[in-house]
Amino acid sequence: MSDRSIQLKNSVNLKLVETGEKERLKDMLRQRLTECGWRDELKEHAKDIVRERGLQKVTVDELVKEITPKGRQLVPDAVKRELLAEIKKFLSAQSQ
Repeated sequence: MSDRSIQLKNSVNLKLVETGEKERLKDMLRQRLTECGWRDELKEHAKDIVRERGLQKVTVDELVKEITPKGRQLVPDAVKRELLAEIKKFLSAQSQ
């Protein structure tokens, strides 16, 4: 990632935080992921891992490391598109 793109990313993130938009987007994302069953599916995946290896043989760090890629993969494209559209709408409103 170039210095310019890092600066832009940091600037956008700062504006999202300052305006409270980041919290609103996080809440929206949580709601959409719950509605589509993402949370339940990821929870079941974690339970399967624990059942396979045994509770005493799995650390939280190992569990997080293993379920994170699966969690990202399971986010529906429609949810990703909606979040991106909301960010673009926010940025458009900020530039006016």
